[in-house]
Amino acid sequence: MSPTGAKHGDVEGAAYLLLHTFVRKHQLGKVQCGEVGCKLPNGRVRAPDVLFIRAERIPSSGSPKGFWPFAPDLAVEIVSASETASEVRDEANEWIAAGSRAVWIVDPATRTVTVFQLAQVPRILATGESLEGGDVLPGFACTVAEIFS
Repeated sequence: MSPTGAKHGDVEGAAYLLLHTFVRKHQLGKVQCGEVGCKLPNGRVRAPDVLFIRAERIPSSGSPKGFWPFAPDLAVEIVSASETASEVRDEANEWIAAGSRAVWIVDPATRTVTVFQLAQVPRILATGESLEGGDVLPGFACTVAEIFS
């Protein structure tokens, strides 16, 4: 895998910090970044830029030494310059099919976040709009602009 650019790192860091702060405060589970691997039911290993896993799904021994043996509850994917729109949609759909409850596609070029959830039409949120955790992260909210600051 090729290294990401500095802007990608800024966005990944902001998304991680916003989610981690909220999840830790409310003891909801674990947030990780750095493309941590998740083994999907089809045997494929995928790695989102940021992930959230609910506390009740985390083994009592903590994080596994290897990959998570399942899809995260929330996968956050940041669009890179080398990806096409259809590739990103395919990634989101793969996460949902594998069991993720939500996927956020963060696009630094358009400064938007597209929210994917099972059996729902994807929603595109612009910088002035609120990004909410819904039933995956009840009570979480930030503006889309905060992810790009």
